[in-house]
Amino acid sequence: MKPLIVLLSVFAISLITTKIIRGNFEFALSGRIAMSVMLVFTAVAHFAFTKGMSMMLPGFIPYKTGVVYLTGIIEITAAMGLFIPNARIVTAWLLIIFFILILPANIYAAMKHIDYQNGTFDGNGLTYLWFRVPLQVFFIAWTYSFAIKG
Repeated sequence: MKPLIVLLSVFAISLITTKIIRGNFEFALSGRIAMSVMLVFTAVAHFAFTKGMSMMLPGFIPYKTGVVYLTGIIEITAAMGLFIPNARIVTAWLLIIFFILILPANIYAAMKHIDYQNGTFDGNGLTYLWFRVPLQVFFIAWTYSFAIKG
């Protein structure tokens, strides 16, 4: 829920700011700014809640802590790549693939009731997926709309 709030809030602020500064609403730019801020926001969780994030990965995945750090770095890199003109579209497609690839970890975490912030098994469980799966689709559509098409 927090990433969605960050995404939509930054989008609204960016739209208003671009209207004031440039005289018109810059939807694609505002969408990329919002996605970038959200990615940095979620990347911070990879470093602040590493133990809980590691618990989100199934047992067969080695080097869980390294994977968590790597995915945080990927999010930060993608946040920057959305603003590099020659890399924006490739970054967006890679980000869409990333969103698809991390969905199983979210499903696994929901099935195991993982609370990544506290590193416990007291999480919301499967009901969380009713929100998370559509949210992941929304992030994919957002990235496509504002970074590839926009």
